[in-house]
Amino acid sequence: MASKKNKLKVFALGGLQEIGKNLTVFEYGAEIIIVDCGIAFPEDDMLGIDLVIPDFTYLVNNKNRVRGVFLTHGHEDHIGAVPYLLRELDCPIYATRLTLGLLDIKLKEHRLSDRVKTQCIKPGQKLKIGAFEIEFIAVTHSICDSVALAIKTPAGMCVHTGDFKIDHTPVHGNHIDLQRFAELGRAGVDLLLCDSTNVEASGYTMSERRVGAVFKGIFDECLKHRIMVATFSSNIHRIQQIIDCAVAHKRKVAIVGRSMLNTVKVAQELGYLSVPKRALIDITEIGNFTDGQICIITTGSQGETMSALSRMAWSDHRQVEIKPGDKIIISASSIPGNEKAISKVIDELFKKGADVIYEGLADIHVSGHAKREELKMMHALIAPKFFMPVHGDFRHLKMHQNLAIELGMDKKNTFVVSNGEVLELNGKEARVNGHVPSGVVFVDGLGVGDVGSVVLRDRRRLSQDGLVVVICTYDMATGELVHAPDIISRGFVYVKESEDLMEDARKNVDNMLHRAPYHGRFDGQDYNHLKNDIRDSLNEFVWQKTKRRPMILPVIVEV
Repeated sequence: MASKKNKLKVFALGGLQEIGKNLTVFEYGAEIIIVDCGIAFPEDDMLGIDLVIPDFTYLVNNKNRVRGVFLTHGHEDHIGAVPYLLRELDCPIYATRLTLGLLDIKLKEHRLSDRVKTQCIKPGQKLKIGAFEIEFIAVTHSICDSVALAIKTPAGMCVHTGDFKIDHTPVHGNHIDLQRFAELGRAGVDLLLCDSTNVEASGYTMSERRVGAVFKGIFDECLKHRIMVATFSSNIHRIQQIIDCAVAHKRKVAIVGRSMLNTVKVAQELGYLSVPKRALIDITEIGNFTDGQICIITTGSQGETMSALSRMAWSDHRQVEIKPGDKIIISASSIPGNEKAISKVIDELFKKGADVIYEGLADIHVSGHAKREELKMMHALIAPKFFMPVHGDFRHLKMHQNLAIELGMDKKNTFVVSNGEVLELNGKEARVNGHVPSGVVFVDGLGVGDVGSVVLRDRRRLSQDGLVVVICTYDMATGELVHAPDIISRGFVYVKESEDLMEDARKNVDNMLHRAPYHGRFDGQDYNHLKNDIRDSLNEFVWQKTKRRPMILPVIVEV
């Protein structure tokens, strides 16, 4: 058995058995590199939470060993948590040009751009950092400048595909470097970490150009009405095709939504988006043109409450009012959990007389992730000794493991692991050995990590059964109860229609306070004991009367 210093440790702090917050760690000896650092969006029961980020405890505890963060592409689930990580440790960021451009927007928002070291890399470039040799390999995805990583260490060669699909006709002409993957496979790859998001889908993912052809047909048919397209702000390929269609049909293009405006600006500045002069107008100028001369590109494809499209749907947008005949294209698939929100937005748009086209009605969206046949090709090219599926829920990882076994891999050489589980390689064998701290950290407004499971539990209770506040006032001199307790209700019952219930609740607490051990007096020594007794007594009473369990908050006031 090789010594401990010769082992390569690979583990994820996010992205395994979940969608989002991708973060993978490679550790060899005293050195660590990080691949991606993304966010996840809150689930329905995470009330009030804005973002979910990985738990950085292990990285913070070993911050002097971290040699750098390597980003595969510029999507939120791969770069969104970088500013939060950089608050805790100081290390350089390596990424392609567009990815760094999108990251810089975030760093400026967090006032970190002046102190963060970044290095722009190109596909095909290699870097030697300590024991690690990292090579950047071009892949196609739903955002420009995406790369996979080949990570060479003394304990073996690893290939991390990042998010990818095999698009032979990409919009910007930057093809996936299949030849390089084949060369790596022939040289020998010890561990493959591969995108599992679309493993359930058979066949091949359609080319992005297919969407452009569908857009052209829609623009050809809609000559007199406004066209609005909602899509992901990071999908530069999609935005380029929308602009091309608009220009070809002599329409002016207005961009709506802060993230969309930022992305378009950066993509133009860096040369990833080609826009003819005077094609873009400010959203305030749309009144200067006829409906048939306007195309609006907007955020809100996921039904986000404060997004531009949602505000338009509920007549809450300052510049755009939906009117009958508007052609609205929602060019995105729903992220799991967003289906209801998107459905509500579509309903509101239809109510206003708009003609809405969404996924299922036309091929107005294609995935950026490889389907089964593309995954098979990647496995065949790489031919790894060991395999660790990444980027997906448990079922995705399991199905990807089964796919690898179908292709001839021994099951014992495939590893479906969870966040925090450590996979060790020593050049000859691989095994799961140990666990590092992992979990989720909630971002709520400016607070990072100050909202935990207890706070979320209380928020759920408040949202379900409401709040009852019991105010008990005592005379400081005598210790006697001044008057019967006051009860205030919020979100529990409508007080004016439940006066008898509230009066009975008040009597319940008053009777309890006049029984042993209190007898209508309080010596001020044990607030918690008194509050617990009030809470227990009223909780039992309310449950018997209403079959509800509101949050009960006793307040002791001394006068």
